[in-house]
Amino acid sequence: MVSRVTTVAFQGIEAVPVDVQVQVGPGMVAFTIVGLPDKAVGESRERVRGALHASGLALPAKRVTVNLAPADLPKEGSHYDLPIALGVMAAIGAIPADQLSQYVVLGELGLDGDLAPVTGVLPAAMGANGLGKSLICPKACGSEAAWADPDMDILAPQSLIQLANHFQGTQVLSRPSAKLRGPATDLPDLGDVKGQESAKRALEIAAAGGHNLLMVGPSGAGKSMLASRLPSILQPLEPRELLEVSMITSLAGELADGRLTDRRPFRAPHHSASMAALVGGGIKAKPGEVSLAHNGVLFLDELPEFNPQVLDSLRQPLETGEAVIARANHRVSYPARIQLIAAMNPCRCGHAGEPGHQCRRGHKCQSDYQARLSGPLLDRIDLRIEVPAVTARDLINPGSQETSKSVAARVARARRIQEDRFRERGLSGRTNAHTPAGHLEDLVPLDQPARAFLSDAADTLALSARGYHRVLKLARTLADLDDVETVGRIHIAEALSLRGETLFRQAA
Repeated sequence: MVSRVTTVAFQGIEAVPVDVQVQVGPGMVAFTIVGLPDKAVGESRERVRGALHASGLALPAKRVTVNLAPADLPKEGSHYDLPIALGVMAAIGAIPADQLSQYVVLGELGLDGDLAPVTGVLPAAMGANGLGKSLICPKACGSEAAWADPDMDILAPQSLIQLANHFQGTQVLSRPSAKLRGPATDLPDLGDVKGQESAKRALEIAAAGGHNLLMVGPSGAGKSMLASRLPSILQPLEPRELLEVSMITSLAGELADGRLTDRRPFRAPHHSASMAALVGGGIKAKPGEVSLAHNGVLFLDELPEFNPQVLDSLRQPLETGEAVIARANHRVSYPARIQLIAAMNPCRCGHAGEPGHQCRRGHKCQSDYQARLSGPLLDRIDLRIEVPAVTARDLINPGSQETSKSVAARVARARRIQEDRFRERGLSGRTNAHTPAGHLEDLVPLDQPARAFLSDAADTLALSARGYHRVLKLARTLADLDDVETVGRIHIAEALSLRGETLFRQAA
């Protein structure tokens, strides 16, 4: 007899159906798993054997063969334990085989029969819902799976014996409920930053239009402090964005207690991060920091200290909004629509340009340090600003410190204007930074003085085609913050000044 149980394999955030076929028949006593299993899947036979014994069942003294179809698709992870165990139980008549046909199953088994949480439950639940099936998963992952569909039947047992009792009618498992973390109350406030008014203005513009931002300034100027306060002025995730972010977080195993959060991701990897850590990869092609920051912020502090090849690997995700990992036997794509915020010192010493400071290496220290950043990467950064050192007067004088709440209100208004504009034209974008180049002429109407000024500036500064487009997108955001439809000369001028076209030329 052959019993069948449906589970999934993951290709990026897509859940691909896998048919677990279990045959118990005559022959030499053995337990064999075929179908390109990795080591974790191959070891599942011992976990299944122990879990069945702990649940009062024993494997028959026959040949047990498990086939994971399609056979040419690599199978990775421990979530195949439960479907294999249920397939064996159905094959020996311990549970009704026909009841399993309506479920997608995943879960890791302990030797005592308890179910341990596994990664990827949310994308698996979404995949099961697309197949018109229900889901069986560990209890710890039930609230995560419940987000897929409020009408979807979900079983989330604590142990294998609970699930067997449910199918036999002696115990009823209730459907888990979706859980959401409470609103963020511990975010650092922009009002804590004293001085740096121009940098705070740039941070507001970046948040309003989803623009990439690079801050250049000496050590202790407050660059990291400013970046850490960006999440406090960003809007919460929309429901669609929430599911996208949570699916990636689920695959990475970072969805705590199965609770989703509408807080935008803020990832800040160390500058020693490898290319696989930043853009994804490794043996199992896992998502990297750029994908874990999807629909949120990727903050790179001490930017030139990163390996130049690692930094250049960000160029494709910044342009296309996805990270593609190609291997000899498969190709995986993860969404990576991020807002890049970076910070760096002007030179290796960290104090170039400060009054009274003179570097022993002279001008070469600054030029060599900034040369670690490639031109194509810098061209993809919309705002490049100088952040001067904070003076003692800035710290002593209280001044009028605007809180994140008031700045966030202006950011939210500007984003609503952008969303309405995109919706009216049937475009899929949500922020000015992601405006398609073919629609810029329509979405960024320039008055005559602005057009003439931009034409002269493009020649003087030798703007690339990408740089020209990004100036238009930045000017569009400035006009939205002013709540005007036509982009004027003042918006073009501020956009060009925020682009910092001369900032790196001075060091060349």
